Amino acid sequence: MRIKNHIRILIIASVVWFLFLLGGMPDYYLQYSLQTMILFVTLLLIPIAVIIFFIFKPIKSGRRLTIAYWYAFYFTIPLAIYDSIYCGFYLGYGMKFIVVFWFLSIYYLIPWVLLPLIAKFLIISKNNILTRCAYKSKSGYKS
Repeated sequence: MRIKNHIRILIIASVVWFLFLLGGMPDYYLQYSLQTMILFVTLLLIPIAVIIFFIFKPIKSGRRLTIAYWYAFYFTIPLAIYDSIYCGFYLGYGMKFIVVFWFLSIYYLIPWVLLPLIAKFLIISKNNILTRCAYKSKSGYKS
């Protein structure tokens, strides 16, 4: 991946973090009930998966998994650093922010699982389509 793409993904991830910070005001989502946050965290997976699917779809199969890991990196490590600065230092939670803001912390892990799974799904589904097409052309079978 080119350096400009790394910078672009980092900027996008940083903007997303900032928008979530603004959206969580005044108490960075602590004002919501546990049930609300569980629902929010769960439902958030749907648009994330759809967006990543369409971002990864045009990428060549051989590069998808590598790109997935880079996206996972930029959407976890910098955001964890931002959260530790904001929640840990600015809000004064220290390392306890990882537990207090569990709804943020689980997203330090989810991209490392979800993004490679989407990349693998696209690779497998493309290979299956290519295999079926090759089989049809060799056998003379036409649908």
